[in-house]
Amino acid sequence: MIEIDGSYGEGGGQIVRTSVALSAVTGKPVRITRIRQGRPRPGLAPQHVQAISALARLCSAKTSGVTPRSSEISFIPGDICSGDFQVDIGTAGSVTLLMQCLLPAMLRAEGPVSLQVSGGTDVAWSPTIDYFNQVFLAALARFGARANLTLRRRGYYPQGQGSVLLQVEPGVLKPADLGPEGPGTVSGVSHCSNLPEHVALRQAEAAASCLLEAGYEALVDREVLSLPSMGSGISLWQGHKGASALGKRGLPAEKVGRAAAEEIVAELRSPCAVDVHLADQLIPYLALAGGSFTVREITMHARTNIWTAGHFLDRRIYVAEDGVFRVDAK
Repeated sequence: MIEIDGSYGEGGGQIVRTSVALSAVTGKPVRITRIRQGRPRPGLAPQHVQAISALARLCSAKTSGVTPRSSEISFIPGDICSGDFQVDIGTAGSVTLLMQCLLPAMLRAEGPVSLQVSGGTDVAWSPTIDYFNQVFLAALARFGARANLTLRRRGYYPQGQGSVLLQVEPGVLKPADLGPEGPGTVSGVSHCSNLPEHVALRQAEAAASCLLEAGYEALVDREVLSLPSMGSGISLWQGHKGASALGKRGLPAEKVGRAAAEEIVAELRSPCAVDVHLADQLIPYLALAGGSFTVREITMHARTNIWTAGHFLDRRIYVAEDGVFRVDAK
């Protein structure tokens, strides 16, 4: 059984999600100890429990310790099933982080898989649903992944209750060498719920103005919604780079829009192929299929994912610095 120290590196929930995901794909049992030991509330959070439990159903796994605040779990995978699955996180826990945990196994299932998830689609400390769809899944398609996402309803903190449908056609992944893309219009969506229409408009206009000042054209759609929770946010993307920002009480809409714009401008000005967050998320697929990409900064999340993947797969991921960082799987 593979042993993983859950406190290694950034020591958060990502090391748990990556470990059980690669366990399911490779068929290698894993034990994870010292889970989130450096966090204010150590152990598994409810959303981690939901992700692991959902993955266990997908791959007929035997588990132990999968309860809130648990600091140690074991995960013994079985065959990856096809079919229709539903997960209700029950809170505003991130639907995108849960889908990232299940997606590697879904791509290796014996037949088509659909996953309906309810929870938070636009919440803190996780990719927004638009980033997941427009940046992450688009990059995965370069590896040959066939996955389609339908956003049925957004969900904000604290009630959540967003709804998405992820449909996957399994297949063999192929190596992908992601290079820089040429200049193009930045796309985006600015949205709000239970707030005046001008909130979404001001976020969009501030983002577009900031991008124009930096020399980039933008086309930002707007959504004005009435959902269980009040909230707002904006996501921007161009090629394999994206950025987002969420509104909060007392924060002017203009600052939300500019925050997202400034983040993507920093990425677009870099000659590298992917943004720093996408690099983190692609590590398991780089290890599974091979390929390469460049990124302007190797985050602790990425280094932790590289370390974790090395426990399950023979392919080594090398990081070299030659003016920019390059990640290559040999």
